[in-house]
Amino acid sequence: MPASHGAIREAASELQDLLLATEDVEDFLQELVAIAVATIGGDISAGVTVSRDGHPATVTSSDAHAARFDEVQYGHDEGPCLTAMRTGQLVLIDDLAGDERFGKYRPRALALGVRSSLSLPLDGGSHAVGALNLYSRSAHAFGPVQQAEAQRFANEASRALTLAARFAHNVEITDQLRAALISRTSIDQTIGIIMGQNRCDADAAFAVLRAASQNRNVKLRTVASEIILAVSSMPPAMHPFVE
Repeated sequence: MPASHGAIREAASELQDLLLATEDVEDFLQELVAIAVATIGGDISAGVTVSRDGHPATVTSSDAHAARFDEVQYGHDEGPCLTAMRTGQLVLIDDLAGDERFGKYRPRALALGVRSSLSLPLDGGSHAVGALNLYSRSAHAFGPVQQAEAQRFANEASRALTLAARFAHNVEITDQLRAALISRTSIDQTIGIIMGQNRCDADAAFAVLRAASQNRNVKLRTVASEIILAVSSMPPAMHPFVE
């Protein structure tokens, strides 16, 4: 039986609390599919497929059946979840026994017990694309009410993926900034070394460093690191870098 409106509202509130409380996006998605199965009701299995480096992968599933149903599609490179992920459109199969859209996927899925399915695209921004996949061993398991409920869960999953992608992007930017600061510190330290050894100002010292970089076709930070390493490993009386 489909969930009541009260149960749906309760599930939506639980998802919002879960998104705030869960630190790991995969943990959130695992809880999400469990709540989806409990809320939508019926004998269904649920999973989430995400594209990783252009290849689909099941990141979480409510049971082993859902993961197996997903993997049949990956093996044949066709099926409802892949179509939903690639087109951004909901894909509903009322009865796989009479649906001939996926000729390679269909016989294997039927053999595994799939009769109906519902796949909804997940939009995580430009960094994550996937699908929420619902499977049933009964035909016509996903009517309008179940579709509306499933869309709510897909929206929450998309939201989680968007936040995860944004976090990963921010971490990447932070790492780049940290590397840039380290590089800048090395370059400034090297300019100071050249100034001391050649009794010149900062502009002249930077010109020397840049010339060395261009002549060797090596990045400034690499030349700077080599100079710092050379100076730190030699006695003070020696001058490893002169004009």
